[in-house]
Amino acid sequence: MTPSSKAPTPPPPPPPRRPGSGSGGRGSGERPSPGSDLRMPRWALGMLGVVLLLVIAWPLLSPSSDAESITFTEFLQEVEAGNVETAEVNNNNGNISGEFADEDRGEYRTTGPLELAESDRELIDANTRLTFDTPQPNLFVQLLPTILIIALFIGAFVWLSRRAQGQVGGIMSIGRSKAKTYSSERPGTTFADVAGYAGVKQEVTEVIDFLKTPQKFGEIGARIPKGILLVGPPGTGKTLIARAVAGEAGVPFLSVSGSDFMEMFVGVGASRVRDLFESARKMGRAIIFVDEIDSIGRKRGAGLGGGHDEREQTLNQMLSEMDGFEPAEGIVMMAATNRPDILDPALLRPGRFDRQVVVPLPSLEDRREILDVHVRHKRVAPDVDLDVVARGTPGMSGADLANLVNEAALFAVRAGEDAIHKEHFEAARDRILMGQMRDTLALSDEEKEAIAYHEGGHAVCAAVLPHADPVHKVTIIPSGMALGVTHQLPTSERHLYRQDYIEDSLVVRMGGRVAEEIVYGIASTGANNDLVGATELARKMVREWGMSERVGPMAWGSQGQVFLGDDLMHTRDYSDDTARVIDEEVERILREQETRCRELLVENRKGLDLVAQALLEHETIDGDEVVRLIAVGAGRLPDTGESRSAEVRDLVDRVRSGVPAEEPQVTEPRPSTWPQPES
Repeated sequence: MTPSSKAPTPPPPPPPRRPGSGSGGRGSGERPSPGSDLRMPRWALGMLGVVLLLVIAWPLLSPSSDAESITFTEFLQEVEAGNVETAEVNNNNGNISGEFADEDRGEYRTTGPLELAESDRELIDANTRLTFDTPQPNLFVQLLPTILIIALFIGAFVWLSRRAQGQVGGIMSIGRSKAKTYSSERPGTTFADVAGYAGVKQEVTEVIDFLKTPQKFGEIGARIPKGILLVGPPGTGKTLIARAVAGEAGVPFLSVSGSDFMEMFVGVGASRVRDLFESARKMGRAIIFVDEIDSIGRKRGAGLGGGHDEREQTLNQMLSEMDGFEPAEGIVMMAATNRPDILDPALLRPGRFDRQVVVPLPSLEDRREILDVHVRHKRVAPDVDLDVVARGTPGMSGADLANLVNEAALFAVRAGEDAIHKEHFEAARDRILMGQMRDTLALSDEEKEAIAYHEGGHAVCAAVLPHADPVHKVTIIPSGMALGVTHQLPTSERHLYRQDYIEDSLVVRMGGRVAEEIVYGIASTGANNDLVGATELARKMVREWGMSERVGPMAWGSQGQVFLGDDLMHTRDYSDDTARVIDEEVERILREQETRCRELLVENRKGLDLVAQALLEHETIDGDEVVRLIAVGAGRLPDTGESRSAEVRDLVDRVRSGVPAEEPQVTEPRPSTWPQPES
């Protein structure tokens, strides 16, 4: 592993806003009617039948076990000795039963021949009361096995018949819509649960008001919008907004996903679209929400990989239902997507999706409100400043902020605290942005020192440059894939990025590599991530943002179609000579910023040494401490060993104003302790 760092890359200026996106809520089906669960289960009925059969058949099948069993020879001997009082012979099976003369011996039973010999019969008749019995056969006992076999076959036939009918019914109902209906009696999520996004809620609220009180809009001839398309990055709350609409609307709300229309059977998608709108028309006024509409709304005729007959049939049916020969009066469609560029133009025209609402990443104020919602039911300590947390989470979506609060709560539980403190939010943000801390990673002393100087170079550049974001925290504890991190915290929300800000960001990225070269006289592989980000940023300056005088005000972005990947159909619309000029300009920008970075670190070499020593001693220091150490190194503040906040805040402006130190202390490069490359 090698040292690396992460400095925030200024994102490109926001592209032209394109209308809306969203995601859908999930409805609930109809509730079961009272008493529908009171029927006895089938397995219980089967068990009851088996018990009844056993109760009836057991007395008939089980023989009496009280009589003494003897052989026929022993029986004749007992008869001859006068020990037998009665004898009853069964003419059907030859069984003989009776009683002994001795009451203590009780009864007996034996089996003799079906026809007794004349001598045996005379002997028995002379010494006992001999009787003969011919019992009638029990038809139930004889027919019971046959009855059970027939019942088994009938049960199997009925089960197979019902199963076949269920399959036929499923095939016949495959064209029905799978939309789930929200009931107005179960509101669930409301607009009170959606923090920020006042403009988005206003757009959606107008549609709900129109459905509730159409006469108010009809008095001046206002027409209800037929469709609202929510567009935005993932995690921005499109699904939440749709659920809030279901909670606020007093009309039925049908929710369905775009993938629910697609099946392996031809024509199923179009049939489900027809069934969906037919169900909505029966409700009078209704709202239909389609989540991830790009799965069926792609551009038609896009060629290989871009078109599909079944998908196109489904889209054609949807276009016809929304604005065809039979207009859907009182029905409003809402849809959500984060890929509006691939939707068919016919779907986006007025008359279908009249309104396109952008749900962007939350601003600073929106993030503050979202944090208030997510900490509502959590125990937060008084030392937590949510304004600072919101300022330190630029670019995070609502889902990211929810995850941040949950991670902070998990850190508090692991630490055994009874509330979420400031350090738990810091740890949660580092966990999300940089990855899990690897405290067990074994680093040598030389590697720790190199990482400290690497991160110190980033921190010194970020603290001194006038247009760079201030340093919030520097650490040399390995996190994720990085062995050290310099975290910058913007002072305000940025929507446009000036060239001087981007150039200072390049200097900050170069700070780690240049610091290693100044101290050790040799570079390492630790700046890999920095160089990749700096090169990409410089190339965008030249190729997309027109920040090169030699190239001029021209832009060549990614012109490829969304077609089997972004780069497969990428076409370069400039010549090889222009490509060479672009490469030369990228190299020039990077070398100029590297020279600036080297001059800056040489001028603040003493501060760099102090920052590196502090990192080796404490592993993590904050931005105020970085500024104090730079000021101490430049002789502007005495080294008292502690940070005096008032003077540090004053030095933040003085150091970043670009005023040079009175006597910059420049030291010679230290001899390198790293292995030298072979010549």
